[in-house]
Amino acid sequence: MIDSHAHLDEILCDTIGEVDKVILASSDFESAHKNTILAQKYDFLYPAIGIHPQSPTDGVDELEALIEKNIVAIGECGLDYSDENYDKETQIVVFRKQIELAQKYKLPLIIHARKAVDETIEVLKEYKNITGVFHCYAGGVKRIKKVIDLNFYFGIDGNLTYEDGLVSVVKNIPKERLVLETDCPYLTPIPFRGKANKPAYIKYIYKKVAEIWENSFEETEKIIDRNAKRLFKI
Repeated sequence: MIDSHAHLDEILCDTIGEVDKVILASSDFESAHKNTILAQKYDFLYPAIGIHPQSPTDGVDELEALIEKNIVAIGECGLDYSDENYDKETQIVVFRKQIELAQKYKLPLIIHARKAVDETIEVLKEYKNITGVFHCYAGGVKRIKKVIDLNFYFGIDGNLTYEDGLVSVVKNIPKERLVLETDCPYLTPIPFRGKANKPAYIKYIYKKVAEIWENSFEETEKIIDRNAKRLFKI
């Protein structure tokens, strides 16, 4: 199993042996730097570096200094209009800088789009030769084709286990475009909802997808893992 989006300060002991690979997403320069250090210590960790739209001025111009051969993605980055005091202009400028960084180094993007899915899609449409994943996809069924047309994937999290509306979304996402993520320590799946999330709980999201697909766990795991490996080149 592969957890394609996690936030970790240090490795939880029960992660080792429970998951094959973990993509470490970052939200600011400090967490991006920590990701690179963690990945040097543990060979099943793969670092992403990026600036979250809610902290848009925190180190975006310094990110390139962290680019190394083991960086697998730029992100999470994007647009977040959920706070009424959001700075739209700054968010877009910082988002564009990270798209251009991904283009330059031929890396996928990990996209954060909250209350701004359409706006995020419109920005991405301006660029060529990019790919990535809409982390914690919240665009509903009606935006699936738009995301596919961008050559992007869909990241689905633990809320799939308790939000019925996401079941229909997963049914409509092409199997070859789906990756799974915990977003730990957030979005903990049932049966541990209410507690801190961790990569080991990714198996409950795999199980839910297998149920939705009416497929075996083993076959579902093969498809999902193949997608993540293709996207992140791991």
